[in-house]
Amino acid sequence: MLASTPFNSSSAVYEWISGFINLERHEDIRKIRLERMQVLVKAAGHPEKYAPSIHVAGSKGKGSVTGIIASILEAGRIKTARYASPHVSDFRERLGQGSSFFDEEIYSEAGNELMAAASSLSGEDKPTFFELMTLWFFLCARLSRCEALAVETGLGGRLDATNILDPLLSVITLIELEHTDLLGDTIAAIAGEKAGIVKPGRPLVLAEQKPEALDVFRKHAKEKSSPLIYFPESAEVKDIKIDREGSNFTLVLQDDTLTGLHIPVPGEVQVKNAGLAVLAVKTAFPQITNDAIRKGLAGFSLPGRFERISARPEIIIDGAHTGRSIEHCIDTFTSLYGRNGILIFGCAAGKDTAAMAALCVPFFSKIIITTPGTFKKSKPEEIYSLFKTEAQKCYSPPAVHFIPDTAEAVKMAKETAIKSGLPVLGTGSFYLAGEIRSIIGL
Repeated sequence: MLASTPFNSSSAVYEWISGFINLERHEDIRKIRLERMQVLVKAAGHPEKYAPSIHVAGSKGKGSVTGIIASILEAGRIKTARYASPHVSDFRERLGQGSSFFDEEIYSEAGNELMAAASSLSGEDKPTFFELMTLWFFLCARLSRCEALAVETGLGGRLDATNILDPLLSVITLIELEHTDLLGDTIAAIAGEKAGIVKPGRPLVLAEQKPEALDVFRKHAKEKSSPLIYFPESAEVKDIKIDREGSNFTLVLQDDTLTGLHIPVPGEVQVKNAGLAVLAVKTAFPQITNDAIRKGLAGFSLPGRFERISARPEIIIDGAHTGRSIEHCIDTFTSLYGRNGILIFGCAAGKDTAAMAALCVPFFSKIIITTPGTFKKSKPEEIYSLFKTEAQKCYSPPAVHFIPDTAEAVKMAKETAIKSGLPVLGTGSFYLAGEIRSIIGL
């Protein structure tokens, strides 16, 4: 499917790419293959080899880790392209330089190269949305003369389009049960898919894991002769102090101690993400100074990660969408803003909503169930029923409302917050976070 005219804007390229099968919507799972990506990068002159890369996979936190890596490298004067998904408000959040977007002409010129490369696949074997987005990123990075790539996987690892990379090292964050219909229904099976990004002889920097996942990664690393750098054995975060402006901490490495570190995102989980990112950067780019690390951490920003989008009333959005991440999100929210706030919740179908409802309900006085956008299938009526059932177990049950229209849900939450002085948390999905962000006007 070729565009009728050359592209003259990033939005035109994205609109064209959006016409291809999008596995983020689970439209056709049978389309997951790496062979098409191999054809595409060959046709484009292998832009993925233009600069050294760090490849990041995992169940939660991989977007933050990727963004922090890019921010540190940029602070160290290494021009770094960053690839992540999904986006929250603007599709260009997926592919940019550091925490910024590429220049508009880069997106257009890369789009025209992309369309030419895509013509190498046709018929029943057309490329998918994510494959084209991934190649678009590599082409943008090459045209911008980037000196490093920080790349987050989309789904899994072994068959992901980004696994065309031969990185300096791989990073894998915490493994949880996710996408069980595609990756397997056990922690070990999912870890096996994520471990597919580990390359022979290249280090694996690994976040703290459950024993069944750690066993898998140790086995894969041994088979690939890849040095395993396990965070709990190689580093420690301590002296963590969290406030509404972010998180302060100390990072102890085997050969150095970095004190007075700050990341402008509250939460212990983000501190751990930052520690993992620093360990990866110092392993792959040992010339990076501690001053660059401090500057990169302090300058990090990424939409939808415990992001305060309004101060009056206080409105926080977070893309948490698994039980563990919801638990961390609520712990951080209640420690900073107290209990009995207002929750806007919505998640895609296929999530462990019952577990998330049990975690959320005791901490809020009003809960509004809504639709997390239209990008993915959702079942808000079922979610509402689960939250109502969970609320009935409470000694002082919260009011639970079902407002399918997200704009109306946000309107109710804001009005209640203004009258009561209570804070608002919107969570359950990056897509919901993006909807709320857009409605607020960011």
